[in-house]
Formats: sequence, C-alpha cells, structure tokens
Amino acid sequence: MTDTPFQPALATFFRGLAAHNEKSWFEEHRHDWEQHVQEPMEALLHEAEQRYGPGRILRQNRDLRFTPDKRPYREDTGLTAGGVYLSAGADGIQAGGGLYTPSRAQLQAARAAIDEHPQAAAALQRELDDLTADGFELAGPPLKTAPRGYPADHPRIGLLRMQHYAALVHLPLTSSLAEIVDVWNRVQPLVRWTVKWARADDADASDDPAPPVPGARSIDERA
Repeated sequence: MTDTPFQPALATFFRGLAAHNEKSWFEEHRHDWEQHVQEPMEALLHEAEQRYGPGRILRQNRDLRFTPDKRPYREDTGLTAGGVYLSAGADGIQAGGGLYTPSRAQLQAARAAIDEHPQAAAALQRELDDLTADGFELAGPPLKTAPRGYPADHPRIGLLRMQHYAALVHLPLTSSLAEIVDVWNRVQPLVRWTVKWARADDADASDDPAPPVPGARSIDERA
C-alpha cells in the first residue's frame, strides 16, 4: 500500500454523506466510496492483520433495529484487528486499541484481577498512565459508583470502575502508515494485559469493539 493510506477525497466523501445520508446518494457515489474508502481500508486491514492477527472492516451500513436514528450509513469507516482499532472520517483518524465493551465474563475477570492481584492492577495503571501521558484518551466513561460487590473505598476503586480497557489518539487524515503502526504498537502493552487478565478471546465478547473516547457516541451512533 502507499505510505499514506488515506487521501483528502475520503473526507470529501464523508462530508457529502453527512449532508445526504440516504441510499440514493450513496449509490450515486458508490465509485467514490470504493476508490477512496473501501480500497485503502482493505489495504490497511491487510497490514494490520499481518502484524496483529485476524480482523475485519466494520460495516458501512448501520444497524437500525434498536435506535431512533435512522441514517442508513456510518459517516466514517473503521477496522479492528487483533486488539487494534482505527476509524477514518472527515475529522481525521482515531487509532488505538485494547478491549472495548467487554463481555460480562471479561469484565468480571478484569475486576477480579485488579482486586486480587496487586501486580496486575499496578501493570494496568502503569500502562494507562503511560498512554495518557503520551496523548491518548481512555475509552469511557467509567462507572459513577463502585461496581457491585466492591467497596467504595477500595484502594484501586478507580481501576475497578472502568468499563472499557482501550485507548485512542487522534491523527490527521494524511498520517503515514508508519505513524499509524506506531500508535498500534504503543497500545500493545494494554492489549496484552487484556489478553492475560481479561480473557480477551471470550466468545461472548462484542464483535464490534470500536471504542469511542469520553463524550463520543458509540460507533454506530457517531456522526
């Protein structure tokens, strides 16, 4: 693939889609989507899979079954592979990784590790501190109160209140492949923590782990 995966034409396409999010407009501009969105994403997914493991490109069509927002298409594009994540749209790139929307079993395992294994909690805190110091945002929000079964004055209550174990950073749309891979490599300690302590291969986990940063909407709701 090229040194720069995405071109400004991708932003142009998604700005048009945001203004005309309907099937007729999309079909009229399908060639633009295929050339400027689908093809570069497929090439980037290939790069990600070679480095981190199997992945997929998130569907462009939105799931409308359980939302009052009936826009038929996502207004960005996303992929996930082996614990890393990327979305690209008119506002640029979000890249990072970890475990977003863990299953009940994963969440219980992570909280048990934080509660029962101080070394695991210390490693998670260290990795989160390193990432935030490096400009990453943590996926959120956390619980407002202590999770059920844990006291509010638990010495690691901040970690126990977490509902996601993922981090993202914003990049310009024209960022190079090397810059994107550098972000993905920087989240690998967090990805490894989830695999070791949260059983990140749980079959019941969400298959759409795109992690919004604090204040953002879910991947299907994000404009």
